[in-house]
Amino acid sequence: MSTQDKIQREILPIPDIPHVGLTTYDAKDPDTKYPPIEPLRPPKGAPNVLIVLIDDVGFGASSAFGGPIHTPTAERLAANGLRYNRFHTTALCSPTRQALLTGRNHHTVGMGGITEMATSAPGNCSIRPKSCAPLAETLKLNGYATAQFGKCHEVPCWETSPAGPYDAWPTGSGFEYFYGFVAAETNQYYPDLYEGTIPVEPPKTPEEGYHLTEDLTNKAIQWVRRQKSLMPDKPFFMYFAPGATHAPHHVPKEWADKYKGKFDQGWDKLREETFARQKKLGVIPPDCELTKRHPEIPAWDTIDPKMKPILARQMEIYAGFLEHTDHHVGRLIAALADLEILDDTLIYYIIGDNGASAEGTLQGTFNEMIPINGFGQLETPEFLKKNLEKFGGPEAYNHYAVGWAHAMDTPYQWTKQVASHWGGTRNGTIIHWPKGIKAKGEVRSQFHHVIDVAPTILEAAGLPQPAFVNGIQQKPYEGVSMAYSFDDGKAAERHETQYFEMVGNRGIYHKGWTAVTKHRTPWEPGMVKLPPFDDDVWELYDTNRDWTQAHDLAKEMPEKLHELQRLWLIEAVKYNVVPLDDRMTERCNPDIAGRPQLVRGNRQLLFGGMRHLSPHSIVNTGNKSYAITAEVVAPEAGAQGVIFAYGGIGGGVSLYVRSGKPKFCYNFCGIRHFFVEGSEAIPAGKHQVRMEFTYDGGGLAKGGAVALFIDGREVGAGRVEITEPFALSGETVDVGMDGGSPVSPDYGPRGNAFNGEVNWVEIDVDKAALDMDHILTGEERFRVALALQ
Repeated sequence: MSTQDKIQREILPIPDIPHVGLTTYDAKDPDTKYPPIEPLRPPKGAPNVLIVLIDDVGFGASSAFGGPIHTPTAERLAANGLRYNRFHTTALCSPTRQALLTGRNHHTVGMGGITEMATSAPGNCSIRPKSCAPLAETLKLNGYATAQFGKCHEVPCWETSPAGPYDAWPTGSGFEYFYGFVAAETNQYYPDLYEGTIPVEPPKTPEEGYHLTEDLTNKAIQWVRRQKSLMPDKPFFMYFAPGATHAPHHVPKEWADKYKGKFDQGWDKLREETFARQKKLGVIPPDCELTKRHPEIPAWDTIDPKMKPILARQMEIYAGFLEHTDHHVGRLIAALADLEILDDTLIYYIIGDNGASAEGTLQGTFNEMIPINGFGQLETPEFLKKNLEKFGGPEAYNHYAVGWAHAMDTPYQWTKQVASHWGGTRNGTIIHWPKGIKAKGEVRSQFHHVIDVAPTILEAAGLPQPAFVNGIQQKPYEGVSMAYSFDDGKAAERHETQYFEMVGNRGIYHKGWTAVTKHRTPWEPGMVKLPPFDDDVWELYDTNRDWTQAHDLAKEMPEKLHELQRLWLIEAVKYNVVPLDDRMTERCNPDIAGRPQLVRGNRQLLFGGMRHLSPHSIVNTGNKSYAITAEVVAPEAGAQGVIFAYGGIGGGVSLYVRSGKPKFCYNFCGIRHFFVEGSEAIPAGKHQVRMEFTYDGGGLAKGGAVALFIDGREVGAGRVEITEPFALSGETVDVGMDGGSPVSPDYGPRGNAFNGEVNWVEIDVDKAALDMDHILTGEERFRVALALQ
């Protein structure tokens, strides 16, 4: 037994063992003896670990599970590994990720919904308890090298600013290296990137061929090569979670064009074709049934013929997006093979963190900010056709129609968010580990859940679950190891009971039986009137015989249904699921939800050099009057560049200088731009530049008057006719430049920084914006700064 195998690892960090023995005076004394220093390593035989988690992919999308989208990397891994066809997620992003990374149910770790909807209730607070240390922390403290690439959507939204704290960021959660973004989604061409906790810009522009998935893969390959070059005996844990294939569906045109004409038959016929392939492939039983399309989803035959080519192109783009993603996963796998460590790397390829996304509306969207802000009526067939060539490119922020999401979840009912049915929670998963798994190319049908990944990895590494981490006693993992099924396809399943819940959609699995109720529909607006929870209609399925949940037995077996309903409630109480919370719009308001706000009040002071701030980092200016005032130092040669910007090409505001003159741009959802330009140039030296927006009032999304000032003197005026009431965009706030995609077409994504100095920017809203004499004194600015302490 090696020294590493003798280490007691239940308490982490592993306690230091003091030297016991003779202490000599002179190191040259022959009795001077100390054991050599041994770097910490896991037990002998512990494999490298790679988790690949793709975003928003349904069970019926990938060709590895009978779908229409070519995913050769997934197919190759499956041919040399195992396909799990009853593996489940939570039906939504943040909850699945936190459950995956901790081995506990999502409500146990405070992630009952996405971070932006956190409340003060323990199961929905978005705060990971210290008693639930992440898997990465456990592996790191046992001698693994750890790194995360891609999406991190587990940070409480009030902790996403450059001021931290960083405890919930990847580098505070056990990952020694992080390269990616901290948000639900990002622009694939202009991502909001961090390296560790430091904001960085992409190395190229889209015109130079940049795409986020390729960039993440490059970084991951560089990291693993460096790690194995310098410490070949140290195994690694890599978590690779690209933003793909979450909206926006961004992919180079040549990848989408590979699927031209492949979806002209529509989503109903596509479901039938996929269903037949799934049976032939053996990932569903030969006697199972294709579930019916719900009436809320339109039949393809009822679609306006003018819309069909538009809808087909949406699906072509999504298909190209997924194949493009799988291609880059293949590059990472090839790098492991080149290093001759592929066979000794335990790989989880989880194809989707939930079902396919039905958040793109019934007709799809060119820019998801348009329907999010309640302007879906603007996307007429004529508008969509006019912009069709831009879909998938840098000017779009596109998403496909609900019908395609439903087809991507074949053969099951419903989609992402609907935790009650398999369409929301069942995701095809592949495990590949030639050194540890003898079986090849087989299908495993034991029921499993994302909380089973962490205990599986610990068992494969020969590591115990920790009893204490950083002095805190740990809750046991709530999942079970999947290792028992690796070489025994007929082994009895060990994960016999699992609850599901998401925004009121809920269900329970117990020994093959499921009781489920869908409470709300994903594409309905947030303020839709919902029934009381007790009025929800429950369904009952025996999935031992009815694989796809096609035959509801609730009326035939009411006693069985009641038994499972009681079990759901017991599990819900055990894991912090109650109180149930189906509020959507209200939970986005921190005051109602009871979570902290990073910024309060009606004034905010920012300083030059502050950039890459999340939308949570600034005061809310929606549906109200506001002013942006900046103190700048203009160079003798004339001022030029961005003073302040919030948002990007899909919507935002920018105060900048063009040809020496101040200018303001309001970008409405990327489809209409309002400009107001000053009539005079900013003189050289220190000056104040101010934009005042006086809201018309009378409801949401109204327009307003714009005035521009230099040192309190009006130099320009104009109007913005319509505004975005809820969300400008998911892009960042920057002082002295416009990072990411450009708000205004007057400048590009690079070289737009202000060529002088921006000392500070103050944002004033409501009454505070109108009570000034169009100029801020030092005393007023000092008062604002003190008020923010």
